[in-house]
Amino acid sequence: MGLTKTELYTEEQNKIATFAKVLGHPARVAILQYLLIKQACICGEIVEEIGLSQPTISQHLKELKAIGLIIGNIDGTKVCYCIDPKVYREIKLNFDKIFGKQLKSSRC
Repeated sequence: MGLTKTELYTEEQNKIATFAKVLGHPARVAILQYLLIKQACICGEIVEEIGLSQPTISQHLKELKAIGLIIGNIDGTKVCYCIDPKVYREIKLNFDKIFGKQLKSSRC
């Protein structure tokens, strides 16, 4: 098996890359945007809003949960999802370290 060479990069660079990889699918971005508007919702609501099948939405939710960006609370037979504010701020801070910098005029 090949070496990924992630050890060549800083912890911050690896963390940003992990966040970017998870957010690199438009369905996950749509789910995140929906949760930002709704603040919390049931998986079925996400299915209706996004228009993908329930198993597909569940897989995308699993990926978002894997980085801690969303959390799910069981409510009877349903799971209510919301964004974890602490992780959301961490992701935002990490991306701001790159995209928050002002560009000087380019000489390309």
